[in-house]
This record gives sequence, C-alpha cells and structure tokens, in this order.
Amino acid sequence: MWRDEALAVLGLTLAVTVAVAAQSSGPGRPATPEEVRNLGAAIAPDGSGLPEGSGTVGAGRDVFMARCSRCHGDRAQGDVGPTLVGGLGTLATPRPLKTVGSFWPYATTVWDYINRAMPFDEPGLLKPPEVYAVTAYILNINGIIADDTVIDARSLPKVRMPNRDGFVADPRPDVGRK
Repeated sequence: MWRDEALAVLGLTLAVTVAVAAQSSGPGRPATPEEVRNLGAAIAPDGSGLPEGSGTVGAGRDVFMARCSRCHGDRAQGDVGPTLVGGLGTLATPRPLKTVGSFWPYATTVWDYINRAMPFDEPGLLKPPEVYAVTAYILNINGIIADDTVIDARSLPKVRMPNRDGFVADPRPDVGRK
C-alpha cells in the first residue's frame, strides 16, 4: 500500500517538475516553424512522403558497415545499439526480442526511423539512397526480402513485415481512426 502512495507522490512531483520546467527560461528554446519544416514529412505505412531514390542490399551492407556496425555490431546483433535481427517467434514468450524483423509492423517505419535518427551521433546524415540501401540490408538480414531486391518508394510499402498483423487498433475515442 505504501508503495502505491509513494508512486503517486512521485508521479505528481514529476508532473509538477515538468510543468514548471516547461515554463522556465532555462536552456533551449521552442523550435521555429522553419526548423520543424526541415524535419521533413513523416512517412506513412502506405509510403506517402517517401522521396525518390533507391537502394540495394549490397549497397546497404557497405553503408551499414561504415556507419551502423560500430553501434549495432557487424551482423546487427546489437552492441551499444539494440539488436536489429532475429527474435521471430519470441513476442509471446516471457523474454521477447523486439527487433525490426520480429516486431516492427511496417517497412516504411524502418526507412523513416533510419532517415530521422541514424546514425545516432549524426542523425539525418544519410541521403535517401543510403537510407533505402540500409533499409534493404536490414530487411534482408531478417529474411524479409531477397538479396537482389531493390527498395524504392514504390516497392518499400509493399514489403510485408512478419508482425504486420500483431498490433490492435487503439479503442480510445480521442485517438482517431482510419
């Protein structure tokens, strides 16, 4: 019982701290409209917003080794960064391994995440063809696409991820439905 009360007090304290910090004139500032526009459009599951360009598994392997392996390991097995490969069949177990191949529902989300957030120390560094290539490589090492597959704005949304049907719609009325 005391734990619940302590957690409630901690939660309230955290909420007040966040609210006060948001009003303070500490470091940082709100992003300008220009900075928000430069973040680019979010990529939808249907591929809306994907730019021109394409990438192959072979080119992706090269970019991955040069830019990604220092954090994710030379076979995407995880190191400083998370494991990106494996985990199929583990989601319903006591120790699920949530990877690109076992958990992510849409291949376009892989592209969008790499494009926006990777490499970790220089997010946004990769050009669209490099992002397509790394996406192709990661999908390939997870057994989702063949070695000779070319990924682009037309083919990427057609990739069927193993966990595509593993998510349920959010029933809350304030979340919006399609």
